[in-house]
Amino acid sequence: MKTMKGPGVFLAQFLREEPPYDNLKNIGRWVADLGYKGVQIPTWDPRVIDLDQAARSKSYCDDLKGTLRSIGLEITELAAHLQGQVLAMHPAYEVAFQAFYPKGMNDKQRAKWATDRLKKAIAASAHLGLDSVPVLSGGFAWHMVYPWPQRPAGLVDQAFEELVRRWQPILDYSRDKGVVLSYELHPGSDLFDGATFERFVEVAHGHPAACINYDPSHFLLQQLDYCEFIRLYADRIKSFHVKDAEFRPSGRVGVYGGYESWARRAGRFRSLGDGQVDFKRVFTLLTEAGYAGWAVLEWECCIKSPEQGALEGAAFIAQHIIEACTVAFDDFAGGQADVKTNKKILGLA
Repeated sequence: MKTMKGPGVFLAQFLREEPPYDNLKNIGRWVADLGYKGVQIPTWDPRVIDLDQAARSKSYCDDLKGTLRSIGLEITELAAHLQGQVLAMHPAYEVAFQAFYPKGMNDKQRAKWATDRLKKAIAASAHLGLDSVPVLSGGFAWHMVYPWPQRPAGLVDQAFEELVRRWQPILDYSRDKGVVLSYELHPGSDLFDGATFERFVEVAHGHPAACINYDPSHFLLQQLDYCEFIRLYADRIKSFHVKDAEFRPSGRVGVYGGYESWARRAGRFRSLGDGQVDFKRVFTLLTEAGYAGWAVLEWECCIKSPEQGALEGAAFIAQHIIEACTVAFDDFAGGQADVKTNKKILGLA
C-alpha cells in the first residue's frame, strides 16, 4: 500500500477577474495559505498557464514549477476536460459549448483543434514530470441514454467506434510520452459509468493509456455503487477528484432533476462533508488498492460559498488521507519463520 498525496485543489472553479483569484501566483498563495499542497491547473485558462509555451518549452515548465514551489505548491495534473468534451460532440451542443472552442469551426476543424490542444496538454505534462491528464470523453450518443423510441440496432456501437477513432491518435501519443488520459466518467459524455468505460476500452483494444479520473459524486447521483467501482477498476484509476454530492428524491423529482436549478434537484453537488459520499470508505479502498496519486478537491456546491468550501476542503482531505501501514500490528509477537518450526506448530513434526 502507498500513501496518496494531498490535499490538492482544482483551480477552475475558483478563478475570477479580481485578486486573489486572477492569476497563478495570487490564487496559488491563497490556496497555499488554506493548507493545500498541490494545484490542478485547467489548461484552457491563460491566467494560469500558456499551454503552447508549456508544450514546446521545458524551461517554461521548469519556471512554472519553480514559481509554485516558492509558495509551497506542486502541480498535481494539467486538466483538459473542455478540449476532450469538444473533440467528439453531437451537433446539438455546438451553441451550448461554443465557449469551449474557437468560433467558426465545423466538426472536422473542431476535432483537429481539440486533438492539437490535447496533445499539447500531454506534452506539457511530460515536461512537468506528470503522468496523468484528466479529461472528459465527449461523445455522440448521450441524448440516447434513455431512448424512446428504442435505439436502432448498432447505433451505440457506431458511436463508440467513432469516439475511439478520434481518441486513438491521442491515446497513442499519450502512451508514447509516458502519460495516461484519465477520463472523468461524467453524465453528458458517452463515458459516464463502468459499462461505458469498459465498452470504450474494449473498442480501443485495451489501450493502456485509457484510464480513469475517479469522482464519486457523479456515481452517487447516478445511484451507482461508487465503492464497488473502486474494486472493479482500481488498476485504471490514476487521478482522484474529491467531490461530495447528495441524492434526495421526492414525489416531484428524481435522478433526472425535472429541469430544476441545481439547488432544487434531487441530486446535487455539495461541499466536502455536507453530502452523502462515504469518504472514509473511499480513501480506505483507494489506499488498499495502491493509489498513490493526488486527492484533489473539486468544489461545485450549490449552497456554500467557494471560499468556505475551499477552506473546509483542505482540512477535510488532510484528515482523510491515510498514512499507509508498512508493518503488521502483531509483529512484536512474531518470530523467525522456517519449515521446521511451522511443522511443529501444525503438529506435523
